[in-house]
Amino acid sequence: MSDPPRDNALDWGLVGSSLARPYRVPASMVLLWSLVPLYILVPELLPPPVRHTPAVALDRALPLVPFWAIVYGVLYLFLILLPFVVVRHDDLIRRTVSSYLFIWLTAYACFFVIYPTAAPRPDTAYGEGFALWGLQALYSTDPPYNCFPSIHVAHSLLSALACSRVHRRVGVVATVAAALVATSTLFTKPHYVLDAVAGGLLACVAYAIFLRRFPTEEIPDLDRRAAPGLALCVGAVAAVALAGSWIAYLATGAGALVVLP
Repeated sequence: MSDPPRDNALDWGLVGSSLARPYRVPASMVLLWSLVPLYILVPELLPPPVRHTPAVALDRALPLVPFWAIVYGVLYLFLILLPFVVVRHDDLIRRTVSSYLFIWLTAYACFFVIYPTAAPRPDTAYGEGFALWGLQALYSTDPPYNCFPSIHVAHSLLSALACSRVHRRVGVVATVAAALVATSTLFTKPHYVLDAVAGGLLACVAYAIFLRRFPTEEIPDLDRRAAPGLALCVGAVAAVALAGSWIAYLATGAGALVVLP
């Protein structure tokens, strides 16, 4: 898909007009959000008898790098929010939500029944600084299982692909962000290499089933022209969240930390 030639200057009036339009929430989106708590509740309440560890040599070679926790948090937030403001066409919204549902239901089948896994986290990580604080926050909010396939990688890439149906360059930027999220999952150790690969493939399958055949000529000109400005707005929200995290880090004490899996 090629974006029509336009003036490079952003039209913030178009951004406001796009955001002012009503956003129709399909029933499938309500179902999608209702699935999210199961990510934590099911493994806690119904733990599987065996958890697998699909490690390969590259997993053992990659070091733990706490800085990637900051990259992970900021870019994943960006990619969660981006489709909600860029994807505004009713049919494309339904197709995108159906893609997410496909990803989550497939991943849940693996997490809870087919191939339960345990995360490759270190026993301990000692140190100090904002990056390690961020790693501790990541570990405290993401349970040490539900690895294969990586739902974070799949969700991130699918978000980028959905946005690419509206605006090619926004899709390219989002795809780069999704690739960085995938990389961050390997250096922060909530996932194995095979988890990230499987997550990327799952997103591609969902895109092929639900989104690839969407006729992009149906996207209103307003949506296409407003997309870069909307993406910048989402980037600003992610930057504010990063600043808020820094303030929280300072408020809780910037001393030595012990990070536990």
